[in-house]
Amino acid sequence: MRTLPNYWFFFIRLPKIQQKISLIRFIPSRLIRFNHPLPFDNSKKTQSIAGVLFSGMKIADHNSISLKNGGYFPLKRAVFAKPAAVDQKIASQSRVGLPARKQSSFAKEGSVGVDKLVISLERKLKELTVLYEISQLIGSTLNCEEVLPDILGTFHSRLGMNRGTITLLNSETGELEILAAHGMTEEEVKRGRYLVGEGITGKVVETGEPMAVPQIEKEPLFLNRTRSRDNLRKSDISFICVPIKTGSTIYGALSVDRLFSEDIAFEEDVRLLSIIASMIAQGLKIQEMRRDEKKHLLNENITLREKLKERYSLYSIVGTSNKMAEVFQMIERIADTDVTVLIRGESGTGKELVANAIHFNSSRASKPFLKLNCAALPDTLVESELFGHERGAFTGATEQRMGRFERADGGTLFLDEIGTLNLTAQAKLLRVLQEKEFERIGGNRTFRVDVRIIAATSKGLERSIEEGTLREDLYYRLNVFPIFIPPLRERKTDILLLADHFIEKFNQKHKKDVRRISTPAIDMLMQYHWPGNVRELENCIERAVLFCTDRVIHSYHLPPTLQTGERSGTIPSFSFEGAMKNFERELIIDALKNSRGNMAKAARLLKTTERVISYGVKKFGINPKVYST
Repeated sequence: MRTLPNYWFFFIRLPKIQQKISLIRFIPSRLIRFNHPLPFDNSKKTQSIAGVLFSGMKIADHNSISLKNGGYFPLKRAVFAKPAAVDQKIASQSRVGLPARKQSSFAKEGSVGVDKLVISLERKLKELTVLYEISQLIGSTLNCEEVLPDILGTFHSRLGMNRGTITLLNSETGELEILAAHGMTEEEVKRGRYLVGEGITGKVVETGEPMAVPQIEKEPLFLNRTRSRDNLRKSDISFICVPIKTGSTIYGALSVDRLFSEDIAFEEDVRLLSIIASMIAQGLKIQEMRRDEKKHLLNENITLREKLKERYSLYSIVGTSNKMAEVFQMIERIADTDVTVLIRGESGTGKELVANAIHFNSSRASKPFLKLNCAALPDTLVESELFGHERGAFTGATEQRMGRFERADGGTLFLDEIGTLNLTAQAKLLRVLQEKEFERIGGNRTFRVDVRIIAATSKGLERSIEEGTLREDLYYRLNVFPIFIPPLRERKTDILLLADHFIEKFNQKHKKDVRRISTPAIDMLMQYHWPGNVRELENCIERAVLFCTDRVIHSYHLPPTLQTGERSGTIPSFSFEGAMKNFERELIIDALKNSRGNMAKAARLLKTTERVISYGVKKFGINPKVYST
């Protein structure tokens, strides 16, 4: 007699024994076996067409097919039953008359079968519980190694398996090491090291096949290297070890101890442990793939950082002129400090390139380097971009956003065209520069950051202060260490160096093979005043490389803006004196038109005297009356 859950209906699979099914009656929390069997023969006339009996009679012979107390019906290898109200009443009902000796024999047969059945059900329930709990543990993390001790603890609490260990193969040493254990001391775990093929654990890893040892004292391969069983009787201990593998890859082994008993079904234990070992192997595989991907990304990141550092080193900035030498010297002095830098210069001179050189040659080179062009964003978005905002801070703020200062913490923030910031953003920026703290838009939490500021401008900040568009205190906070980048027209000796550099760059980009620049083209490059500075030169060289067909850049490959009058055939044919007289005559005529022939008014328009206008009218033969209407 065994205790079972209190089910009103119950379904049980029974082994078919000599085509007989023992009648099983249930009462709450009890399973009682009857001392008589029921024949289950498909040839009996009492069975229905479908082969189903209901309480021993064909379903069609019943007025009602509701299952009453003590009722039952078999279906194939299963029996459905309902609790009886009175034990003796049902026990006395005999559907088939058999001698008492045979009834007793069948009763014993049914008793043994039901015992095994109940034990099997209880074990299945435990196995399902264990599989569920372990699957939950493995699925709860990407790092499978974190939950291995909990998995072994589940073996102990649910299945009574002791001294569980998970031994993994160390790819560097080639040894098997215990990564997780339950019921062992740290010293015992440290002693658990094996070579592949050594002992039971080593054999399991070597062959990829599980091993079960009923009594470890009779197994010579059992080494007991951890010495965790010295105080136990070896004859009372069974040892089970299964490989942790997925496909042909073996990661290690899973092993447990349990008390020896003749009733232990080692095949069931091996099957369960093999399933769990496969789940662990899948978790380890995912962890290994994730670790390899992280390592690959880390190596790639290091390589890219090295390339960036090389690309933006001082040696990558082209220039040998005296003014550029001064710039290099200033960069070297302040690169490895945290001082705020203000880079000044015309548009296209390479201010961002200097900012890159400062960051990548500083101690912050491995930290973030973020850039923001303040002129490229409207005033309403600049603050959000710099300081971030909370969800719902303004219309369209559907989620929380980190600003550039938060993301650049520990690194450098480059603010280009700093003179275009609105006054509200300037006040917040001043606080960050002074106090190293700020709040997000719409938030109350104060953030402290360690960010180096490198600002750049092409405007005259002093004039902006006079106009009231720039805070004077912010100007002094930014202008701690100014660096002035000279325009290209003031560093003529660098023009050809830059041209050669850009030819090599665009040869690679456009798969060209330009070798040199012709002498006329060099003269044109040197004579031009370059209002767009280095950026304009870069664009001109790229255009020339694209148009070049004979590996030599000629003057006609350059843009029309660089063409001289001689090259383009547009040299003026009149003299300087003639041009001046023509210009003076046009000025006087234009003034008379605007004054409707009034020479006094025309003189005031040209900011001269009436006598000078009268002299010019006589000199060029102009009739003021023509313009009076």
